[in-house]
Amino acid sequence: MSNNELSGETNQPRRSMIPVAPARTVPTADGGTTTPVAAANAEANSPTPDESEQIAVTMYAALGGAEFFTELAGGFYRRVATDPVLLPLYPDTQNLGPAADRLSMFLAQYWGGPTTYSDERGHPRLRMRHVPFNIGPAERDHWLAAMLESLNDAMATTPLDDELRAQVHERMREYFTMSAEHLVNSPGN
Repeated sequence: MSNNELSGETNQPRRSMIPVAPARTVPTADGGTTTPVAAANAEANSPTPDESEQIAVTMYAALGGAEFFTELAGGFYRRVATDPVLLPLYPDTQNLGPAADRLSMFLAQYWGGPTTYSDERGHPRLRMRHVPFNIGPAERDHWLAAMLESLNDAMATTPLDDELRAQVHERMREYFTMSAEHLVNSPGN
């Protein structure tokens, strides 16, 4: 990953691609079935190739689309709501729903999904958006712990085989670790 990708200096959506051979099907609204990859590609307006072959898809599609990122962000904010270090960082501690929505949209876009976050909020500029908050080592560590616990929970429901699930989990863990460190803006107490 380049420094530009980390700092958000590019206006192009990130398209993390992984090879995947989807195996299971899910029901569609019209009573038919499809694979999670095809459903997520349709949601992201990506073409759906012949799924009998191994294909390259975005991480967003491979993980099951918006549902995965909604679950991930929801799990994270359920943990924030009970965390004495993280909760005070949020202006509206009684309503973390909008923050969960923003995180879900951002992560979905970052991992290859729709550009809804940028369409609604502009360029991510993560460091700039977090400057008003005192983020030191304690906040970093609590944020990362909450995110990784949420990632563990969300990964359990992905439509990936065990080997690919482990690889994707590691890639996302690396990203969250790097991001947590990147947003530290204070030496702490």
